[in-house]
Amino acid sequence: MKTCLVVDDSSVIRKVARRILEGLDFQIVEAEDGEKALEVCKRGLPDGILLDWNMPVMDGYEFLRALRQMHRGDEPKVVFCTTENDVAHIARALHAGANEYIMKPFDKDIVTAKFHEVGLI
Repeated sequence: MKTCLVVDDSSVIRKVARRILEGLDFQIVEAEDGEKALEVCKRGLPDGILLDWNMPVMDGYEFLRALRQMHRGDEPKVVFCTTENDVAHIARALHAGANEYIMKPFDKDIVTAKFHEVGLI
């Protein structure tokens, strides 16, 4: 079973994402900020990461940059999931190593399509 790390400071978003991803046969690990997500990744890299941008402590962009510098940190497929929808944010995310980008609010069809595009399902 593949693992997905859901990183979002909103417990509601994490719960919705968990429900969708468990339905797609993922084992879910959660983190409420980038720093906690980095700790999870140091213990073992997930197959995929659904990542929010705006979070306290360490935001998604900082997390992604740190992840991609880790040993084997280029392996997890990272899908940003955020309200930041301007071209500059999307370009920064992709330049930092994001594989895809989802706008909030999201649903099962959107998550399924993006995870399929990046080869997670």
